Amino acid sequence: MEIVTGLTTTVSKLLQFSGLLMKNDVPGTKNMEEKALEVYDVIRTIRDPEKPNTLEELDVVSEKCVEVQDLGDDEYLIIIKFSPTVPHCSLATLIGLCLQVKLQRSLPFKHKLEIYISEGTHTTEEDINKQINDKERVAAAMENPNLREIVEQCVTEPDD
Repeated sequence: MEIVTGLTTTVSKLLQFSGLLMKNDVPGTKNMEEKALEVYDVIRTIRDPEKPNTLEELDVVSEKCVEVQDLGDDEYLIIIKFSPTVPHCSLATLIGLCLQVKLQRSLPFKHKLEIYISEGTHTTEEDINKQINDKERVAAAMENPNLREIVEQCVTEPDD
């Protein structure tokens, strides 16, 4: 079955590249778009650590910043590329941590998560990208009671 899936994916990519098949016609694309919307629905309500607004309201996240790829065996790779409000945002790492925590808690399906700052939107994006995708650093950060309290305030839904 794995060989057939791989072959189908390869053929779809070749047809798409040749222009004989549009991206929206690729098998599974609609499901990935639905998964991406499901992910976006989870992250859009995260509140900014400094402001009373959500990340969606501040355009830190949008529907187009979420990509979902099928890894097989009902597992998905979720890639988030967020844009801090200013290039020197001191809370970009904290926003990335909030995204990590909320998605790990909320998604009902098996997934791997990669979170990045959109290219060119922050002065230290490479360093921050390493920090927010390092599981040990994320775990250590969540052990800090002050940091954990801030994250909880940001990820808790208003209705909770």
